[in-house]
Amino acid sequence: MSTPHSSGGGSGLRSNVLGTFDTIVMAVAGSAPAYSLAATTATLAGAAGLFSPAALLWCAIPMLGIAWAFNYLGRIDVNAGASYSWVGRALHPALGFMSGWALVVSATLFMVAGSLPAGSYTLSLFSPELAENTALATTVGAGWFLLMAGLVLMGARITAHAQWIMTGIEIAILVVFGVAALVHGGSAAVFSWSWIWGFGNFGGVSGFAAAALIAAFYFWGWDVTANLSEETADSRRNAGLGGLLGVATAFAIFEMVTISVNLIISQEDIQANSGTLLADLGEAVWPGWGGKVLVVAVVLSTVATLETTLIQVSRSLFAMGRDRTVPAAFGRSHLRWQTPWVALAAVSVVSLLLFVASNALGSVNTILTAAVNAIGLQIAFYYALAGLAVVVAYRRLLFKSVSNAVFIGLWPLTGALFMAFVFVQALFDFTALQLGLGLGTLALGLVPMGWYWARGSSYYQPARLDAADADDIEARYGESELSVAAADRGGLATDL
Repeated sequence: MSTPHSSGGGSGLRSNVLGTFDTIVMAVAGSAPAYSLAATTATLAGAAGLFSPAALLWCAIPMLGIAWAFNYLGRIDVNAGASYSWVGRALHPALGFMSGWALVVSATLFMVAGSLPAGSYTLSLFSPELAENTALATTVGAGWFLLMAGLVLMGARITAHAQWIMTGIEIAILVVFGVAALVHGGSAAVFSWSWIWGFGNFGGVSGFAAAALIAAFYFWGWDVTANLSEETADSRRNAGLGGLLGVATAFAIFEMVTISVNLIISQEDIQANSGTLLADLGEAVWPGWGGKVLVVAVVLSTVATLETTLIQVSRSLFAMGRDRTVPAAFGRSHLRWQTPWVALAAVSVVSLLLFVASNALGSVNTILTAAVNAIGLQIAFYYALAGLAVVVAYRRLLFKSVSNAVFIGLWPLTGALFMAFVFVQALFDFTALQLGLGLGTLALGLVPMGWYWARGSSYYQPARLDAADADDIEARYGESELSVAAADRGGLATDL
């Protein structure tokens, strides 16, 4: 059974900092419900129309399969690199590195996709005209970004406390307004169950893939719990449990608010006023102040997910630096706070440069649309690999019980195939800019991979990841916590 690693050149990461509740809060914050709804609802509506809730449902099912994959992979390999380590040991080191690199570049792109709206929504609290000023939004967003980087530097404990406050207020606002909107009703459309179940209403395979890729962006971020595994108490249970409950919670909120938008705001108005969508929903529910309150929720959500994304990318780079697959300096941690300060500083500098460069792309909405699609492509790539990795790692245990076959085999494999389908279909549908951002930044990873592989990094001669071996070892020294042991005792093989 793998244990947390020490870092060369630093004190490693601080262990046992986070508990069960912390991981759930972090997973929900990573999915950023208010931000995702504000930034992506119009894009999803453009692809799926009134059937946006169905797109979210049909993406949530395979996404839960990927969450099960992370849950079970985390039980046999506790590593801040998460899929970077798991895929490398279960499938192939080259695929593992590219999986980690996909997270790094998607998270770095998100610094722009997240920080610009943070600035824009903050300014909208004072003046709608200021919110349209890309340069000013970039400046304010950069200020939020640097504040979050400072909190991340000071450790997972203070980060979790900040998330309790920000995410707690955000979820409370969304639930209150979502329920009120459903009760209030609207004149834009009449509710139909086909909005939720309408699998055949996406305009063919291409339309479904486009909607699914956008929906995947909604959920992305819950896997921050895996990157925090070395800092989580009883992480082999808590990290996976947090991710599963995070996906389920985010899905419930996404569905409730998306149905409310369908009822109250017409599809034409959704596209025409995409930048103020949640504010318009709030005004319709509680005129005079409702819009401002929902904008506050969006600001808190955006800032919170900037924080969790910084955690993901800095921990991933830390693990890669520790393995000497990128410069070893990234594997150093702060002597006082035991956080990966070199990786965090590098990401912060690159992100600030991207903030400035992004102004050349035009408006906030133009930048956001290109970034969301590019990130969706990279998400599909590394989630698909993780779904395959768990099946390979547990191949000798899959048929020990029905629960193993479902939760470790069939469901994660379905998630992996779904993500692979979305990835391939997007290659045919994306614009040159979206493909350039998505595949171009991914291809950059071939450079450090080739360089450090040639220099003999031990990462490229890994110990194979095999759950059966881990189960045997644990059974000798204590009661096994792997799913087969739970099944043999007659229990359901889940943490729920």
